[in-house]
Amino acid sequence: MARPSQLLYPQREPAPLRSAATVLLLRDTPQGIEVLMTRRSMTASFAPGAYVFPGGGIDAADAAAHDQSSRRTTQSDLHLTQAIAAIRESFEELGVLLARHADGSYATTADIAALDRKAPFAAQCRARGLTLAGSEVFVLAHWVTDRDLPRRFDVPFLIARMPEGQSPVADEAEQFEPVWVRPAEALARHQAGGFFMIFPTIRTLERLQHYPDVEAVLKACSSEEPLWTSCPRAGLLNGKEARYMESDAPYGELALTCPDGQIVHPLDWQTGRPVALLKNVRRLTAPNPGMMTGPGTNSYIVGDADSGYIVIDPGPNDAGHIQRLHEATLGRIQAIVCTHSHPDHSPAARPLQALCTGAPPILGLPSASTARADSQFTPDRALSNGELLVLFHQGLTHTLKVIFTPGHAANHVCLVLLEDGLLFSGDHILNGSTTIINPPDGEMTAYLDSLDLLSTACDEHQIEFILPAHGYVLGAAKQAIAQLKAHRLKREAKVLAAMQARPDGTPQDWVALAYDDTDPRLWPIALRSLQAHVERILASRHAT
Repeated sequence: MARPSQLLYPQREPAPLRSAATVLLLRDTPQGIEVLMTRRSMTASFAPGAYVFPGGGIDAADAAAHDQSSRRTTQSDLHLTQAIAAIRESFEELGVLLARHADGSYATTADIAALDRKAPFAAQCRARGLTLAGSEVFVLAHWVTDRDLPRRFDVPFLIARMPEGQSPVADEAEQFEPVWVRPAEALARHQAGGFFMIFPTIRTLERLQHYPDVEAVLKACSSEEPLWTSCPRAGLLNGKEARYMESDAPYGELALTCPDGQIVHPLDWQTGRPVALLKNVRRLTAPNPGMMTGPGTNSYIVGDADSGYIVIDPGPNDAGHIQRLHEATLGRIQAIVCTHSHPDHSPAARPLQALCTGAPPILGLPSASTARADSQFTPDRALSNGELLVLFHQGLTHTLKVIFTPGHAANHVCLVLLEDGLLFSGDHILNGSTTIINPPDGEMTAYLDSLDLLSTACDEHQIEFILPAHGYVLGAAKQAIAQLKAHRLKREAKVLAAMQARPDGTPQDWVALAYDDTDPRLWPIALRSLQAHVERILASRHAT
């Protein structure tokens, strides 16, 4: 965890959470799934005027009504309470009643008309011989309201099939204008500005639109676990608030820079000045965007004005970028570290060194004999695996630990900022894409073994964030590493299947099969990693 003293903004306590439940009532139509939505009151304290799914707070009476509801054998007490709350709220807000008579028939319009929406709910249902259909309500997702908002909820998004023979009627107090709408239509109307929705609603509909019918949604939710869980975070993009889920590229960066949910961090990629990530860590992105470099190569500046600085990956030999690195450090660079010798990482090292008083040492590993001609690199001093690079002034220390991580390149190293639990991953781990493993300097088994080393380092040094050479900061570091390794092994399985399907085929034949989920324009690049997988597969065969 980053030291509180190094956080950019004062810490604060987010608003407390309130338990609530929301239900998506679904029906099938010839055009696809439709979901029931309603507009919130313009005077509502939360999301006024937004189109939402019915729902509201969970109260004690919901937990006490378990004996009034049907229940799946796998349904937990918590999920049943949430289901009952959602059933009650859909009745109170829209007059929709998920309940059945003893003969299994749904509650009728006559039953609904006989019930008072403002009176105790479960007792009224009991009096009419109705059993709540809790067993027919499933968990779709789990949302926790963003940390920046003054009113926050911990809310499952549940799903249920709309009862036959019923029609929604809004209470005209909290909810207005009930409407059946296809998810894609709701999203299009929101985009056009005529159907305002909040972030969780939008993201839920984005996923829901891909299901062909209600049964497919119910089947997907049969495990009793939410399909996703999210507490979004917000940053600034083009000067406006932009929200993101955990699976979105900027999420980890927002978690590092604004852990308590402050909406202050700019997410726009720019090369003119460094972006502060912590007080002692800044990122300056080189002006070399492209297919292989994403928004550009990230140079990191570690340290402070008192301790001096270590520059990690000075980048390509771009005069403007080099000058900006020199200005950002006031020339007080103690060392320049290159994670590896590729042409977008190490060429700026010598020109930057020449600008600095005292010629700070260039550190890294020399390029191997397998390196390409444009990746030749000789440091002033070779780093040792496990070596510590220390900046210190008046009790404040910044320590970088070197970890040898061959795979992407034979001379690749990563660094861990020990005091703040940060991993500078070079090209070994990227945000938004997988790195290329290009033989002979790149080697797949070494790459996977290095991922294992980094996973172990996450435990040893409590690493929470990964700062890659391309893309935003990644959060949930160990999970990200595990997902990356799983992705690589899954791809290798596809490569093996392609080789078995076309035993006399060429790599060009195999890439079309193994990378069928990738834009064909990327296949020439993918061929490099495919070759690394092929070499690993063949080596495994020879070993057995």
